[in-house]
Amino acid sequence: MQAVRADITTLDVDAVVTAANEGLRGGGGVDGAVHRAAGPELLAACRKLGGCPTGEARLTPGFRLKARFVIHAVGPVWRGGTAGEPGLLASAYRSSLALLRAAGGASIAFPAISTGIYGYPPEQAVRIAVVTVRENLVAHGPLEVVFACFDDRTLALYEKELAG
Repeated sequence: MQAVRADITTLDVDAVVTAANEGLRGGGGVDGAVHRAAGPELLAACRKLGGCPTGEARLTPGFRLKARFVIHAVGPVWRGGTAGEPGLLASAYRSSLALLRAAGGASIAFPAISTGIYGYPPEQAVRIAVVTVRENLVAHGPLEVVFACFDDRTLALYEKELAG
């Protein structure tokens, strides 16, 4: 596992994860960037999936991205931490990793799911991401995992958590 400051849409991995909404309609932040970079075919593929519940993920081709796949992970909206948010966020990471493995992939790049417009406190979200992915790798075998950070603050949070 490693954290890098990078535009997730440019990474050469088997799958990039996007922080999607339940309708898989694209949007702002990382999801908008992934949709723009992948091209209009991505939205068309998403429409065929019929949405995705919070805590789950769906897989589509990567279209114009270097990545073969896009994994659309729906993290929770932060509601103060008492509405099951930690479990839903961990589930979104586990679901993403399961889809990668099922598709035969060996490398994946994650954004900081739910920390943008969904308001999840970054320190808590990063801890959940690293712990969940680490447990998955121990239980199911190695993968190349990149946490793609959009700013230095997020990168520092990941580096601290990965070192601990």
